[in-house]
Amino acid sequence: EESSRVLAVRGQVIPSTLAQVTLCADVLARTPVSDRGSSEERLVQVRGESTIGQTGGQIRRVYLEPEDVPAYPHAIRAILDADLIVAGPGSLYTSVLPNLLVSDLTKAIESARATKVYVCNVATQASETVGYDVTSHVQALRSHVGPNLFHVVLANGTFSGDKPPGDDVDWTHLPDPKSVDYTLVTRDLVDSQHPWRHDPAKLALALMEFVNK
Repeated sequence: EESSRVLAVRGQVIPSTLAQVTLCADVLARTPVSDRGSSEERLVQVRGESTIGQTGGQIRRVYLEPEDVPAYPHAIRAILDADLIVAGPGSLYTSVLPNLLVSDLTKAIESARATKVYVCNVATQASETVGYDVTSHVQALRSHVGPNLFHVVLANGTFSGDKPPGDDVDWTHLPDPKSVDYTLVTRDLVDSQHPWRHDPAKLALALMEFVNK
């Protein structure tokens, strides 16, 4: 509430839980096994949102400690009253999924009558989603919160010829249509000045299509 006041937010910012939680991850990373510089891939536990992206490995799973925390009642009420529920865009493992790991919140989303849309990122993110296409994002969601939480996946369908800036960063490519077993909607969603990011106006117009329908 104080952040909303200071930032003059239109609408409300509501936390998913008031419990003290720590975001943790199981990461497949190369770790040294001898003094001679040899290493091997091992599954390591990383604690803390700010450290997860610094491990340099492949995230297998994220979870909360403690795991079973109550959702903030105002958040549940807002979800049940919503006309449209949107998750993303944002860091898949350290922004979007942590909120969905609050089980009461996910149950509220499942029960809500609103259309539920997952907005896939325009570009991959170093240390989180290297090599991911749209389906890889969907598979990560399914493995954490189940297969049918979102009715629609909204993804960018317009790409410039240049690779996005940054090491280990690429466009979030569209999958082979024959392999898609979910509802995928594509639109031109990119910012012309920064094509690795969403254009807020384009994204808003695309989302309003689901409200109008």
